[in-house]
Amino acid sequence: MATTERDYYEVLGVSRDAGDDEIKRAFRRRAREVHPDVSEAPDAKERFAEVAEAYEVLSKRDTRELYDRYGHAGLRTGGFSASQFDFGNLADVFSAFFGDDLLGGVARRSRGGDVAAHVEIDLREAAAGVHKQVPIQVAATCARCNGDGAEPGTTVSSCPTCGGAGRVNQVSRTVFGEFVRAAACPTCGGAGRVVETPCRECRGEGRVVEERALEVDIPAGIHDGQRIRISGEGHAGLPGTRAGDVYVGITVRPDRDFVRDGDDIYSGVTLTITDAALGATVTVPTLDGETVLEFEPGTQPGQVRTLRGKGMPVLQGFGRGDQHVRVTVAVPRRLTEEQREQLRRFGESAGPETYEGDDDDEGFFHKLKSAFR
Repeated sequence: MATTERDYYEVLGVSRDAGDDEIKRAFRRRAREVHPDVSEAPDAKERFAEVAEAYEVLSKRDTRELYDRYGHAGLRTGGFSASQFDFGNLADVFSAFFGDDLLGGVARRSRGGDVAAHVEIDLREAAAGVHKQVPIQVAATCARCNGDGAEPGTTVSSCPTCGGAGRVNQVSRTVFGEFVRAAACPTCGGAGRVVETPCRECRGEGRVVEERALEVDIPAGIHDGQRIRISGEGHAGLPGTRAGDVYVGITVRPDRDFVRDGDDIYSGVTLTITDAALGATVTVPTLDGETVLEFEPGTQPGQVRTLRGKGMPVLQGFGRGDQHVRVTVAVPRRLTEEQREQLRRFGESAGPETYEGDDDDEGFFHKLKSAFR
């Protein structure tokens, strides 16, 4: 990640309500200004890394929402890490972000393509961290020809049309003068080389599709919807370049006992009206196992007990959130006639003082306003 913490919208020169197309155009414009191939400024490399990082955050909905709400600190807490791009030239930049031939030329990638994968875990696995095997399909370097594309023992020659450049210049004459546009070589398709005898294993592609079981270490505290980048495990690139990356999307399944909010979790406990009135000792679940809670006589519905440090671990940080246990009081639905009579007698004998709380107890409307907050 770039060392600067300038506002990303300021870096790209767009407003905070800019649309995706406007952000894309702003990145293209800024990249052409600050890329080291174009700019002679001594800090061109750092400035371009800053622009690329800003675009990487603002062009994706999840990271943009996180940044809009919590800024740079939110990105760090959320596990965001800026990609390390290996761009040989400006054409490679636009190829990697927007696809090939954006500039009308042959924007050959400097590395292999990225692979998307997905894995589901439960909340307890997210709390403890877990190791998973994720199946993926990747284009791997052909073992028979070592990615050369030619049958072993045969030769590969430089393309006679483009001289190995992979592109040719096309001149167009208009009333405004001559325009030169670089285009893919029609003979070699942009490869710059001609294979006379293709490899029988990969049929001249230099790569074959393989099934792999990728080993993924999921850190404790990861959030639903976050991604883990595993460098160099994606599709194989052209000979002499590195492989792409694998982005593993994480889904945390809903839990029957807990609801997560940030690093805190919420759960419930149900008391009978007699337990709530007389007090009770109850076992409640936590992420670390069961624990015992004592409830005093007169416990009220909606009361919340907070268990410090019993929530989720802070991702890439220290400490844990809290667990909040909300009390629900169960009202009997089916009573015998004798039980009804006992409740009638209790109701007749109980006065207002029976239900009065301490002076510092919260009133109903105060609790209601707190709930809405």
